[in-house]
Amino acid sequence: MRPPHPLTVLIADDHPIFRRGLCGILAGDATLRLVGEATDGEQAWRMIQELQPAVAVLDIHMPKRSGLQLARLVSQQRLPVELIILTMDTEEALLNEALNLGVKGYLLKESAISDLLQAIHRVAAGDCYISSGLSGALVRRNATREVLRAQKPGLERLSPTERQILKLIAEDRTSKEIADHLQCSIRTVETHRQNISQKLELSGSHSLLRFAFDHKAQL
Repeated sequence: MRPPHPLTVLIADDHPIFRRGLCGILAGDATLRLVGEATDGEQAWRMIQELQPAVAVLDIHMPKRSGLQLARLVSQQRLPVELIILTMDTEEALLNEALNLGVKGYLLKESAISDLLQAIHRVAAGDCYISSGLSGALVRRNATREVLRAQKPGLERLSPTERQILKLIAEDRTSKEIADHLQCSIRTVETHRQNISQKLELSGSHSLLRFAFDHKAQL
């Protein structure tokens, strides 16, 4: 018997055989319910908005919209959907970009069959799940973050809102775009930007923007 409130899951991958394999894995877990399959990023985006599954499993490379583009849209619209990215690529820059966008699950396709169910349950609970094959990249990411915090101790004094704004600046968002995202005034964003610059001891009109770009992966 299925539980009364199973976790709802969306699968998006443009490779039909691989996608069916993932759906078959979900069918073996009575606590999960597949609510949709998407064959490209545009279809996946429509389904995410309409169905708002608890977890969306997205191929990183899909026609029309990539998994990371979808992650950015989910973040911008603050949809209550946890994301798992599927990839064959071990490039650290892609992993860092996904984590910076708030993605909690990042699976290599070579291990997706064995890791998928655990990953879904972990991210649905608010935890992170990264394929063990990427553990080295995570160690390096954490090490560079520690170095940056030693160089800029002011990072520890940033408020949660200031941290969020700094990450949005790193995404090349304007003050207006940040204000729209946070549902506040542009003046409030500008005040936060000034406070961030002071705490990080940054001076000059573009110093905060350069800092955010240069350390995007460590923020």
